[in-house]
Amino acid sequence: MKPGIQIISHGSRDDAWVRIVEEAVSGLSLREEIPVAVSFLELVEGRLIQDGVHKLEQEGVTDILVIPLFVSSGSTHVDEIEYALGAKPEPEMETDLELFTVNARVHYGYPVDDDQRIAVMIWDKLRELSVDPQRETILLVGHGSIHDGFRERWQAGAASLAGRVREVSGVAAADYALLNPDNVRSKVEYWHGQGHEVLVAPLFLSEGYFTKVVIPRKLKGLTYRYSGKTLLPHPLLPEWIQNQVEQLLERVRSKGEA
Repeated sequence: MKPGIQIISHGSRDDAWVRIVEEAVSGLSLREEIPVAVSFLELVEGRLIQDGVHKLEQEGVTDILVIPLFVSSGSTHVDEIEYALGAKPEPEMETDLELFTVNARVHYGYPVDDDQRIAVMIWDKLRELSVDPQRETILLVGHGSIHDGFRERWQAGAASLAGRVREVSGVAAADYALLNPDNVRSKVEYWHGQGHEVLVAPLFLSEGYFTKVVIPRKLKGLTYRYSGKTLLPHPLLPEWIQNQVEQLLERVRSKGEA
């Protein structure tokens, strides 16, 4: 067995967005030398998922360890990519994504969800806004989903992550809101009613239209604190990737020995 790592993110026409992902991956410090391909679902020509598969297979990789670099397992992209790579027989909902040509065995990992490292990353980006923790609520704001099943995964992951953020930060409360279905404004209003100052944390990998335009527009006229800082860049993300890789390697090798 020769393992290889394929880290898959959504993609953007913004070169700075692509560089942020690449820089996170360049910080990896694996215990052994393993080929790595950084791939994107769309918008980055020459760096798409099929390109990454070809690159790894040309290097002799027999087992591709896929790390879906997405915020939530409630993302429909996480589901459709797993299917298109042949790691699951059917997608949970209809997709236009065609099956990729893959000769290697594919082992599919997990998105960010509620990892403890992510909670630390969120607080690191927010701590400078905190003035009186005992009267503050941190509100995580994520994309969410309108689709049954996927929406519930978003809710479960965000709720669990909010709990971890509260423990890490020591603020009075932490909660979450989603753009789909939209309850962002009502959540801020609720916590104001509890006498809390609200610190809004965008649950997105990198800055873009949703963090710069959509979230502020949803909260226009309300009082809140918001830096707009997203999860990346942060030195803990390579550590999260490394942990994923080690778990997948252990799972793959234990199967091989069985």
